[in-house]
Order: sequence, then C-alpha cells, then structure tokens
Amino acid sequence: MQPRIAGMQRVYTEPDPFEPFAISQAVAVGGWLFVSGQAALDQEGAVVGQGDFRQQAECAFASLERVLKAGGSGLEDVVKVTLFLTDMRHLPEVVELRRRFFRPPYPADSIVEVNALALPDLMFEIEAIAVIGAGAGKSTS
Repeated sequence: MQPRIAGMQRVYTEPDPFEPFAISQAVAVGGWLFVSGQAALDQEGAVVGQGDFRQQAECAFASLERVLKAGGSGLEDVVKVTLFLTDMRHLPEVVELRRRFFRPPYPADSIVEVNALALPDLMFEIEAIAVIGAGAGKSTS
C-alpha cells in the first residue's frame, strides 16, 4: 500500500479558465506549489495579444503571479520554471522578462521550442514549481 500525501489541494483563481479542461491551475502539497502552464488567456479563457509575443508573455507571467498568490506564494518563491515558445527567436525578450519578474537567485529554467501550444494563437506558456516561503531570504539586488 502506498502512503498518502496529506494536504494535497487544488489552487485556483476566480473565475478559473482551466476548469472546463479538467486541469488544476496549481496543486499544493505540503510547502510545494506546482503551477500548470500559464498562457495569455483572459478570465474567460480567450487569447490575449494575438500575434504579440511580448503582450502574451507579460500576460502569462501576470497569470503565474495570480495563481502563486492564490496558493499563498509569490514569484520570489519560484524554484523552477519551464518555458514553452513557438519561436526561439523571442529568447532575448524572455531573458528580459525573467530579469523583470524574478530576482536572484533566479529559478532553475528549461526553455523549449514547440510547434504549437494548447490554442493555435498562443505563442508562450510558463509552468512553475514554488516552495512556499523559500524566497524570504532572496537577495533584492
């Protein structure tokens, strides 16, 4: 018999654009927060910034921040991200956005170019793992 991990909870914002797809925006287990891929979607699930990579990436980072907050965390607690881009030529913009939204020590990171994301007009997605409270000692320099 496998031991059960006590306290696994669904984390979500209202309204939850992921609910129709049977996906949790995030799951909290103990002090860990596992955030599903966040993309440029408004609260009703419609794509924001069609054709505008920067606007889509900023929207996805803002969505990530909202979900982290709903889970009792924040960007300062993120220890790992995976970024999905439909065009790796946007990598310099991604680096700028990482510097804007994260502080040293920066989270571990994987960046993957993909042919497509869940919706055809999406160009960027970010998923994250956070440890609640881990960022309390992060440098602000």
